Amino acid sequence: MTNSSKAHTSKQSLPTRRLGGLEVSALGYGAMVLSPGVYGEIDDERGERALLAAVDAGATIIDTADGYGVDGHNERLVGRALRGRRDQVAIATKFGFRLPEGVEPHPFPIGYAFGELAVNGDPAYVRGYAEASLRGLGTDYIDLYYPHFPDPQVPFEDTVGAVAELIEAGLVRHLGLSNVTAGQLRAAHAVHPVAAVQIEWSMWKPAEPELLAAARELGVGLVPWSPLGAGFLTGTVGKVDEGDFRQNAPRFDAANLKANNDRFAPVRGVAEELGITPAQLALAWLLHQDPNVVPIPGSRTPRHIEENLAAARVELDAQVLARLSGILGETEIEGGTLL
Repeated sequence: MTNSSKAHTSKQSLPTRRLGGLEVSALGYGAMVLSPGVYGEIDDERGERALLAAVDAGATIIDTADGYGVDGHNERLVGRALRGRRDQVAIATKFGFRLPEGVEPHPFPIGYAFGELAVNGDPAYVRGYAEASLRGLGTDYIDLYYPHFPDPQVPFEDTVGAVAELIEAGLVRHLGLSNVTAGQLRAAHAVHPVAAVQIEWSMWKPAEPELLAAARELGVGLVPWSPLGAGFLTGTVGKVDEGDFRQNAPRFDAANLKANNDRFAPVRGVAEELGITPAQLALAWLLHQDPNVVPIPGSRTPRHIEENLAAARVELDAQVLARLSGILGETEIEGGTLL
């Protein structure tokens, strides 16, 4: 670290933050990357090692979903890896993508290469979703349960009400929301207190100001997914291989990726000056945006996982934050959004 560095890294254990009534490590771990077909192939043994590396490095919230991997693969992997260590972590999972046979899929439009996702948030199915997740995770309760996307064909308050019933029954401890608007957050919070909102948020994807304002007003935590821009903000992505979901994302088209890497060179330069990795800078920057932010970076490599989580101990001063704000405000991204 240079003498002019304005970042400081302590040697203490990970600090904690609050997502509503749930206290967790300031950085969690996103387990989606541990299922095949996301960032290419991976075997379960390697996936379990990666997840345990996150827990060993201090992550106390693990994020998964019923739709990650085939037939609940990700939840089952998380359940196996955490066997015997369940009391050390909070498990967050999401529902609405893994539809039982005969359940009608409801299209949810997205600004992504394949155009739409299929969800079903009918309250009649929510308990069944939760019970399937509990079996896969090998646990008696879910700490934080999210509808993965609002169902455009079902009143959102009805879906949220079904989760509230699970909380009353003791199967779920806290309500989360994922990929919602400020209006949907307010409507849901009127049905049952919301602990956290999961949103795409990173240095290359700003959060919606109205949603941030509503979350702060209501005391709702913020959980940025893809806080490293699907790996882009690590500064190590020069191309995307076969079997990687990013092949569907215009931002990772060869020409756009090169342009975006060139345009983020000043951000990587700040990280180098501070003696930290670009990933650590991206995560520390997010943590400095709000005291109730808990990003959930994912990685398959124990060394990178440890480096990422160490960003929870990185302090950025006002001068560095102002400099980054200026750089990001002038940086144009090629390729639209990830979702």
